Amino acid sequence: MLDAIIIILFIIAGGGVGFDSVKLLPDSVLAQVSNLEALRLVTAGFAAIIGLGVGLVAQTTYRRLEAQIRNTPIEVILTRAVGLVIGLLLANLMLAPIFLLPIPEEFAFIKPLMAILGSVVFAFLGISLADTHGRAFLRIINPNSMQSILVSEGTLEPATSKILDTSCIIDGRIEQVFNTGFLEGQIIIPQFVLQELQQLADATNDQKRVRGRRGLDILNRIQEAFPQQIIINPVDYEDIPTVDAKLVHLALEINGTLLTNDYNLSKVANLQKVNILNINDLAQAMRPIYLPGDPIDIKIIKQGKEPTQGIGYLEDGTMVVVEEGRNYVGAEARVIVTSALQTSAGRMIFAKPQTSVTA
Repeated sequence: MLDAIIIILFIIAGGGVGFDSVKLLPDSVLAQVSNLEALRLVTAGFAAIIGLGVGLVAQTTYRRLEAQIRNTPIEVILTRAVGLVIGLLLANLMLAPIFLLPIPEEFAFIKPLMAILGSVVFAFLGISLADTHGRAFLRIINPNSMQSILVSEGTLEPATSKILDTSCIIDGRIEQVFNTGFLEGQIIIPQFVLQELQQLADATNDQKRVRGRRGLDILNRIQEAFPQQIIINPVDYEDIPTVDAKLVHLALEINGTLLTNDYNLSKVANLQKVNILNINDLAQAMRPIYLPGDPIDIKIIKQGKEPTQGIGYLEDGTMVVVEEGRNYVGAEARVIVTSALQTSAGRMIFAKPQTSVTA
């Protein structure tokens, strides 16, 4: 609808200009015209066709400009607007003394010309300055804004912000993930998560108190090791009762990714279209894949259900059932994988001692 309005306006404007342009013809030419109204209609028709072409160009240009603005981050638009305003203010301040100078009447056109040129130059300089230092400006005026911090890194498409859950901090494995360097982007720890950790650390229950203090210790270590990446955000939602609901709301608000190992929270977040990174899923995916014939060095710690079986465990907790492993209980043994079974409770590997396989 808007496109049609733009084109129609240009056609009407072109026709009107063509209709009135007949008046600009010399009187000698107009005296030779027998039907002045017909001439006006013809010129209006040709001008309307030209207006149609100009309208199509204007409509195409408008749509391109609209698409470019929609694809431009709001931070860039904001900083450029501020730069433009500052540039125009500086232009007025710098050119004001010049306007007070006495200029002869024949050179009176110099003042508006200098005003136009000065405004254009200073506006361009202001926008260029905003593109160069606008990200730092946003970080200064709003240091707690995750968006401004991400933009200040210098990327138009920054890595998604990660929101750290209480369960993920207490679990402890997040510290090793940080040390590997695979987590990129800013890591947000909301104030209400810190409050939950403090409540656990101050609990009367010994188990909760240990978990809370463990979480605070882990958080202190990763904050000291990665001070530029860890951000403590003071955001809180007093009208939302639970911490899980606050985490989901924050993730939706900043379009962030929730980092957790809470199964129920992951399900709720997925229902609300929140991106999830689950530490348990990562650990499951990183478990080594053992194929039949692969050797494993393992300590057999107990006897299995069958009299001849021995049971051992890998470092990730995977249970290994060793056929004919009863004689190796309490000792290290090299076994050969025969098969693997994935169950709802986890993965099981079946193997035999290498000596029996060789025999």
